[in-house]
Amino acid sequence: MAKFISSREAIDLIKEGNTVGVGGFVGFSIPEELLTSLEDKYVNEGCPKNLTVFNCAGIGDKNGRGMDHFAHEGLVKKLYCGHVGLAPKLGELAAQNKFPAYMVPQGVACHLVKAIASGSPGLLTHVGLKTFADPRLEGCKANKAAEKEDIVELMNIDDKDYLFYKSFPIDVCFIKATTADEKGNLSLEKEAVRADQLSIATATKNSGGIVIAQVEKVCRYDSLKAADVAVHSHLVDYVVLGSHEHNVQSFATKEYIPEWSGEIRGPSGKLKPVEICPKKIIGKRGAFDLKKGGLINLGIGVPEYVAMSADEENISNEITLTIESGVMGGVPASGLGIGATYNPDAIHVQEQIFDLYDGGGIDVAYLGAAEIDKDGNVNVSKFGGKVVGPGGFINISQNAKKVVFCGTFKAGGLKTEIANGKITILQEGRSVKFKDTVEQITFSADYAKESGQEILYITERAVFKLTDNGPTLIEIAPGIDLQKDILDQMEFKPCISDDLKEMDLRIFIDEKMNIEI
Repeated sequence: MAKFISSREAIDLIKEGNTVGVGGFVGFSIPEELLTSLEDKYVNEGCPKNLTVFNCAGIGDKNGRGMDHFAHEGLVKKLYCGHVGLAPKLGELAAQNKFPAYMVPQGVACHLVKAIASGSPGLLTHVGLKTFADPRLEGCKANKAAEKEDIVELMNIDDKDYLFYKSFPIDVCFIKATTADEKGNLSLEKEAVRADQLSIATATKNSGGIVIAQVEKVCRYDSLKAADVAVHSHLVDYVVLGSHEHNVQSFATKEYIPEWSGEIRGPSGKLKPVEICPKKIIGKRGAFDLKKGGLINLGIGVPEYVAMSADEENISNEITLTIESGVMGGVPASGLGIGATYNPDAIHVQEQIFDLYDGGGIDVAYLGAAEIDKDGNVNVSKFGGKVVGPGGFINISQNAKKVVFCGTFKAGGLKTEIANGKITILQEGRSVKFKDTVEQITFSADYAKESGQEILYITERAVFKLTDNGPTLIEIAPGIDLQKDILDQMEFKPCISDDLKEMDLRIFIDEKMNIEI
């Protein structure tokens, strides 16, 4: 039976040098009360210190919440996670080599938790081969301070390469639920994302550690239905009743949205239309690659415009959208709401969705691309030494049958005019995206070619396809000058298809395209 204690009493249970696991996804199912109390104690008393910190998904809002509560010198001894971009202060400390930092694919982190729970020595998987996670490249080491320890090994089994990510015990974990009964059984009825509550609690319990759950309310022991209990009280040591301020459904809004948790189904509605712009052009072009009846994954940012285009074309009901948080179906939320959908068909546990992804279940994935090099490799995880991490990008991009990378041709100050069925570049972006060499390989073109994946790179002015010769230009936008607007804006000279075509004119007119998939 779990014991009910205050958040300060919970933090007093953490000892110097402990490994602390934190559950949640972006701003969903975040134990913010516990994280705030931990920071307060460290700032005022200087303890606990030298913690090894572990989390699977990115957690934060880029404004101090989430994992940024750990962003104090001396508090963290080692960071091991899938993404730190939402906790920029913590990421900055990692970039300054204040502690060793290791960035692993999000799905690997989720599955590693299961390995820890089962007492396995680690996780054996193909995920991460030929990317920065591969020890032949960087071995997940995000900074120089991490160079002294190897967390992943290359193994060959039956003439096939695999990566082995090593297990480690978890001493304390923080998870969040909606309700706890008097014994400590936990339900998640208001959570829009199921995250990793059960797996990280099991891993911690089987490590001999302490499981601490933050909840919104407490109910009588016999009032929860067995089917609604997500984590049994046997796995929960302590329960903290959080304040209203720190029990938000998400970091995106203070309001509870029942359409996200599946409590109700709101009007089906439509995504709010946006005026024609470079990102919408990319989304409209991306809609041509949707597969009827297919399972479609959408990344954050520009890929969200593919969903908008599908909505405008009235073809959304012909596909199933999925997000690595575990949500399937519905209309995806954006910004800090990423991970939730309005009117989802199902909300699966995060680790289970990565089983589907890693086995090749995604038909088409639309992902962002910050840097693309002459070989077709893509970087989204490290820039100018800034530590970000891959999130679910590697699991998705390495295993989807088809991957469409989406992004403007250049970044920073790009201005265009879109009229009369063509696009004109009024002011070029400052940052080159098509580079001779990417800073870090988050997507491996070599691995994709070996796997037989179909890879496209869609921008507002050009479409490239990955071939044996690297990114090959196959489409050019009307109004674009090949030399001035494309070739002169790249650090390498791409191959140009003998069958170079003009992008469909309907893409550049702000009205329905009437496409079929």
